[in-house]
Amino acid sequence: MKKFFKILGFLFLILILFLGIYYFANNEKLPTGEKGEKADALATKMLTALNKDAFDTTEIIEWNFINEHFYVWHKQENLVEVSWDENKVLLKTKKPSDSEVYINDKLTKNDDLIKKAESYFNNDSFWLIAPYKVFDSGTERRLVNYNDKDALLITYKTGGSTPGDSYLWILDENNMPISYKMWTSIIPLGGVSATWSDWKNTKSA
Repeated sequence: MKKFFKILGFLFLILILFLGIYYFANNEKLPTGEKGEKADALATKMLTALNKDAFDTTEIIEWNFINEHFYVWHKQENLVEVSWDENKVLLKTKKPSDSEVYINDKLTKNDDLIKKAESYFNNDSFWLIAPYKVFDSGTERRLVNYNDKDALLITYKTGGSTPGDSYLWILDENNMPISYKMWTSIIPLGGVSATWSDWKNTKSA
């Protein structure tokens, strides 16, 4: 039995060593970049490529997050229907305390569900519309040289559910975002990459 635990302990140390090497080899420091007009100009170019005017005037956006949270967002009314399990919250984004809560379609009072719906919406809508949020209140924009090209670093100083997170947007030759690197509180590894691709044009009403 002692021999078994020695082998188990050795394997555990090997795993810790491997994880440590992986962390130090892949963990990236947050780039500094340069604040100012050039960063703002690149952010504006990205928004122009994304047709932000059409996004701003869109009335309804409907989507789901991994088939667990379901949304119908009435943008112009600052109202979003958030549904999960047996719960539905008519979330008033400007004044959440006035939101309506339904459990199994029965109107009730439940502040905890309002807070949960607000947290879900803040998180899940971010992954849907993140490139449009580069001039949100509390954001800081920096111009970063990444692989000899200009990239846009956005840091959310305030607001949302996880203030302090940073995202480095990588753009193509038309200033469309194609990927990003993350420095977030929920991921211990800095500079984790994700693609932002397969863009599709849709009609807005």
